[in-house]
Amino acid sequence: MSEVIARTSTGKKQKAASLKPGLWAQIVRYRMSYLFLAPFMLLFIMFTVVPVFTAIGLSFTYYNILESPRWVGLLNYKTLFVNDDIFLKAVGNTLKFAVITGPVGYCMSFVLAWLIHQIPHKYRFFYTLCFYTPAITSGTAVAVVWAYLFSGDRYGMINSWAIRLGILDEPWLWLKDVKTILPVLILVSLWMSMGVGFLAFLAGLANVSREMYEAATIDGVKYRWQELWYVTLPAMKPQLLFGAVLTIVSSLQVFDISVALAGNPSTLYAGHVIMTHLNDYAFVRFEMGYAAAIAVVLFLLMVGLNRFIFNILGDKE
Repeated sequence: MSEVIARTSTGKKQKAASLKPGLWAQIVRYRMSYLFLAPFMLLFIMFTVVPVFTAIGLSFTYYNILESPRWVGLLNYKTLFVNDDIFLKAVGNTLKFAVITGPVGYCMSFVLAWLIHQIPHKYRFFYTLCFYTPAITSGTAVAVVWAYLFSGDRYGMINSWAIRLGILDEPWLWLKDVKTILPVLILVSLWMSMGVGFLAFLAGLANVSREMYEAATIDGVKYRWQELWYVTLPAMKPQLLFGAVLTIVSSLQVFDISVALAGNPSTLYAGHVIMTHLNDYAFVRFEMGYAAAIAVVLFLLMVGLNRFIFNILGDKE
């Protein structure tokens, strides 16, 4: 009797295993879906996955483009964190930059998107265009305007106003003085921070159902800030997460504004960030192995911060 029961249970398990579709069976079954995903996956693998692993491999070599890569192990990373004082200063400047421009730019984007959402629909396009235009303008064009504002002579607009008002006795070298280079770069970056995250917030606000606000009113919500806290923010978690990730990436990848306004290198490396250090070794000195090590450190920094944001705003499910 026990043998019959054992055979029956074994047969049921084999039958269940045969009915359970394998990976290839699922691909065949949903072949049209995989076919539509194929172009994106191919481009993603070719231009994202392969370069990342290539950079990781090159970071353990000495490679100057002219010669074949030569294995040096952890020497590049040891040099970065032990002997390269300029890199450590660039990391400090980048983190200062990210800590200020990231949260402040993120909050500014959401608050402005929320305020624009309160005005009549027919006027929203005009205000959206006004706030979004700096983000789509090239860094070089923006630098021309801000370089005129912060010019170090009497013809600079900020110096001219400050001297007329009696705040300054002589022109201040805003983009050459160590104390003011980084604050100016932070100010310009905040002005340009209304990017894709800003549009994502606008789209998220537009997609919040009116029925949720009506239900909240019945439950006792009376004020706009209560609607924002109890209804809008919970309903916009995907857009908030998307905007946070973009803000982190953009704040850590600052480069154009730093080079255009402060130069490369800046005075005593006061405006030096990780991307300018990477550009220096990759395209000026052509030390690609060392540059790859810098890129890997920046990549790990981005991944770590994004993981932190996912733990805060992401859904555990």
